Amino acid sequence: MIRFGLIGASGYIAPRHMEAIRNVNGELVTILDPNDSVGIIDRYHPTATYFSEYERFDREVDRLKRMGKGLNFISIASPNYLHDAHIRFSLKNGCSAICEKPLVLNPYSIGSLEDLEKETNRKIYPILQLRLHQSIIDLKEKIGKNKNNKVELRYVTPRGKWYHYSWKGDDIKSGGIATNIGIHFFDMLLWIFGDVKNNFVSHHNKKNACGYLELERANVDWFLSVDERDLPHKNWKAFRSIKVNGEEIDFSDGFTDLHTKSYEEILSGNGFSLSDAKPALDIVNKIRNYKT
Repeated sequence: MIRFGLIGASGYIAPRHMEAIRNVNGELVTILDPNDSVGIIDRYHPTATYFSEYERFDREVDRLKRMGKGLNFISIASPNYLHDAHIRFSLKNGCSAICEKPLVLNPYSIGSLEDLEKETNRKIYPILQLRLHQSIIDLKEKIGKNKNNKVELRYVTPRGKWYHYSWKGDDIKSGGIATNIGIHFFDMLLWIFGDVKNNFVSHHNKKNACGYLELERANVDWFLSVDERDLPHKNWKAFRSIKVNGEEIDFSDGFTDLHTKSYEEILSGNGFSLSDAKPALDIVNKIRNYKT
């Protein structure tokens, strides 16, 4: 049985990782999260050990390794600004890392992580789940090598006051709005329409951002927001729209099993790589550093 650790258990996305580990018949052995509101563990892996202190988790991972029961993977669902350090911890302890978006905040970190993969003979797998969504796969096949496509991306997902008081509202810790809510969409667009030729940012602040991307096979007009005032209709909870050449792409369903599919691909040797993740990191890095 494949043995997993998990760093970050109290956030929104952590249950997707717990469920995926269970669905691939893995064993979640030990968990780290400084916040002890982690009762969700009981639903998926009630026998996992839990630590709220990094030092005790570190000791447990080392103890397991010395007993010949070391972890194969550590899954990372911690706050964005800690991903880099937690990836390094994983590889230095003999584990491959499965990491939530964004893989890291700064694209320049990718080079040293590639070196660490070689030094430790372990791998780093970013979660790029939209590439596994059947509607997105179908769109990629439909587009093929066709050029001069026009894309409109609109995503509004309102957040309350808590958001701006948490690490998610701190651009230094979260990477800003484009990193928090947009990076999966940018990765998807790059995967379908090719590399970036130009990246224009029209506006960027803590609540919304917009701009224009020139890709190899498409021009993309994008808008992202966590401000409820940007919803097209007052009573809507969120708004997500992607139009390609005027046609709405419906991928509202099929999200719940994408983490399981991601884990299945990783365990079969087909997981995504550091080089897969970097182009979208370059896009959001430029957006974050946009100056008026």
